[in-house]
Amino acid sequence: MTSSAHAPQDPAAAQGPDPSGDPAPADVPGADGPPRLTGLVFHGPIGEARAARWVDRLAPVLAAAPDGGRVLDIGCGWGELMLRLLAAAPPARGTGLDLNTEDLARGRANAAARGLSARADFVEADATKADHEPADVVLCLGASQALADNLAEALAALRARVRPGGRVLLGEGFWEREPTPAELAASWPDAAATDHTDLATLVDTAVAAGFRPVWVESADRTEWDDFESGYLADTELWLATHPNHPSAPATRDRLDTHRSAWLRGYRTILGIAYLTLVPSL
Repeated sequence: MTSSAHAPQDPAAAQGPDPSGDPAPADVPGADGPPRLTGLVFHGPIGEARAARWVDRLAPVLAAAPDGGRVLDIGCGWGELMLRLLAAAPPARGTGLDLNTEDLARGRANAAARGLSARADFVEADATKADHEPADVVLCLGASQALADNLAEALAALRARVRPGGRVLLGEGFWEREPTPAELAASWPDAAATDHTDLATLVDTAVAAGFRPVWVESADRTEWDDFESGYLADTELWLATHPNHPSAPATRDRLDTHRSAWLRGYRTILGIAYLTLVPSL
């Protein structure tokens, strides 16, 4: 998932903190800096139980496809969910699209380790320009901004990318409740109440775009806290053991700013909905 939700793949999408940024500054050399996101299995607030339910729900859609089934993962990150779907539904094939070369390399390595390289492609490409055929399962988890700035337009693009009878799994930010001015001020830069809608309006937007909501769910607090902690963990550990590194001050400022935005700002107001959508005929 790239986008996804301030942190990489942040499901808060474009209106959250920088969805493509990392907690360590870009000028920290790879060999000398912290490892990248090794504390995360998924590139978003997704627990193992939820992922297993998704695989159980979506693998039969792939199995029913006459050509074995196709998965398209938009803003895939390292494509963990896509790989699990492919493992559960041979001979389905999958294509993950992202712009982060490190994430794509991690996805390719994971595919090779699981014997899935022949069926999983990780492509560095702009999702709005990539040439690909419609798929039976389209994953867009915290990555709608990779398709369009406007959610309605992103949903229209997803509608065009899913085969009849297929499924779209959309992860999208929503307000759990109306945010206060103080909470918005403590969140990401220029956070506004108009950045998201409530859950009901989000689902209505998907219906208006030509989908029926087969399943509506949202990340729970444990999934969010695990994601936020895992997102920062590598860099926190590195900073604790490299306090005099030339990049330590900038890294410390970035970590502290992110943590403050999470704990003082959006932790109790920002949700992520996971909508399993089927295109209407």
